[in-house]
Amino acid sequence: MQWSATLLLLSLAAALSMPSTAAQKQKQKQTICTITVNSDDEKETFRRHLPASNYQFVELVERGQPDWLASSCRSSVACDVLIVSAHFDGGNDFFSDRLETSEYLTVSELERVSCNDSCPTLFSRLKEVYLFGCNTLNPAPQSSASIEIVRSLVREGRSPQDAKRQLQSLTAAHGESSRDRMRQIFKGVPVIYGFSSAAPLGPVAGSVLSRYLRAGGNREIAQGRPSSSLLGHFAPFSMASTQGMTENDPHAKARYDMCWFADDRSSEAAKLEFVHGLLRRPTAEARLYLDRIQRLTSSLGDQARRTPSVAQAFEDIARDVPARTRFLEDARKAEQPTTRLRLINVARDLGWLSEDDRWQELALMLGELEARGTVGVPEVNLACSLNETHDLDGAFNRRVVPGSSADDVPHAAMRACLGSSEGHARTLQGLLSPNAEDVQIAQAYLRSRPITDTSELRRVTSGIAGMPASEAQVRALEALGRHYVSDHEVLNILMRLFAQTPSWSVQNAIAGILIRADRRSIPRVQLASALRENRRPSPAGEDMIDALVNNLRGP
Repeated sequence: MQWSATLLLLSLAAALSMPSTAAQKQKQKQTICTITVNSDDEKETFRRHLPASNYQFVELVERGQPDWLASSCRSSVACDVLIVSAHFDGGNDFFSDRLETSEYLTVSELERVSCNDSCPTLFSRLKEVYLFGCNTLNPAPQSSASIEIVRSLVREGRSPQDAKRQLQSLTAAHGESSRDRMRQIFKGVPVIYGFSSAAPLGPVAGSVLSRYLRAGGNREIAQGRPSSSLLGHFAPFSMASTQGMTENDPHAKARYDMCWFADDRSSEAAKLEFVHGLLRRPTAEARLYLDRIQRLTSSLGDQARRTPSVAQAFEDIARDVPARTRFLEDARKAEQPTTRLRLINVARDLGWLSEDDRWQELALMLGELEARGTVGVPEVNLACSLNETHDLDGAFNRRVVPGSSADDVPHAAMRACLGSSEGHARTLQGLLSPNAEDVQIAQAYLRSRPITDTSELRRVTSGIAGMPASEAQVRALEALGRHYVSDHEVLNILMRLFAQTPSWSVQNAIAGILIRADRRSIPRVQLASALRENRRPSPAGEDMIDALVNNLRGP
């Protein structure tokens, strides 16, 4: 009797324990979240090798839904592992190379999720993050202001060596590399995997992952410890690992600063007050925040700027004469025109410059650039982009002294970008020059200011046709390739040149123009016949001529 009672009690205990055991097993099941913007090779490889009894997969991307990450926050998903499969531009975007894919992921959005308590669960129990994209853990600073920061520190009296050391300290402290930004985003995560340079393509990464998981790597997933085996398998591809930032990190303040910009619980006025504080810091330190400041100010429309608290914050900044003076002095001393332009635009956005003041600063900068003994393609591109709406036309229509430093094609192209007819004519002469550098400058100019006058296009085409077969002639033809040529006479000049030139390279460049041109001016059959009869032997493989011939066979 006693023995039977004992057996009964044991059976009851076992029965009662069964639900709790099942619940414990369910509780131990790990959630692997995937963000698949590009190929799904990495995700599917993990899925094949990890038992469904221990791991559940949740894809966070909802196709066709622009707010899919916010949707994941609302669904209270809690990830143990995060796998991101996407190309990475090394700056702010995870993206796909597939034209049919519209989904993407910004680092700014990840920062918002990381800093905002409205998404408390998504990353709360992360043990591992896998970032399958190029340069996701690159330790090099991404800021374009780095060179100018060194120059700014040297102007303040630091030696070049000391300035470089301080820059390294500043960039580490403020998360200026993609590795530092990922450490800030994935705060407290024990292991973050990524690549310090180029990452393998999806199928290659999937193959390497498969070998790793078959070799016992499946037992290491979601353990929160760096895997020497995984790093070894991906060693040829520069895989790296790090850990998320903690409160005790010496650069924890950088995350605090980042969250001021990223956390949407902070009002626009509060963020502007924070920016005001940044502008009072040493110039080199404030420079590191230019991108974030520009994103903030550009996001504020007229309605937001009229809000009393926002308007007051802007007024407080505008009235800060010491900060304004220091900022504008630093802008005028910037040696890189693109950096100077950014600083001028930020000064305008903050209320330190009116629109008229901004144009005066730009005119001053362009005048200083034109006075330089040497200018190149970047300066030409800058001048053309600044005068895209022709507001600065005529700013530099002064006479150029023959033989002076300004009497060359690059300076002429700058003047042409600013509306000078003399500079325009001189630049088009440069297109016909045997000097490849002059042709390159003319190419840059024509990308921004294509020829629209038919008679001028005919003269230029005839001039190119009269050049000897050379690399310069090929470059000049390539400059015409960006024009949608529809003039019958221009097309005939090109076809005669195709028949007469001994150079396959010249013919290939002509085909590049014709494939984009309006060929209704030349009968399709006649053109195809002329191409077949006159083409020179190709060095190897298919070329632009083959592409044009195939195009002519189409409907």
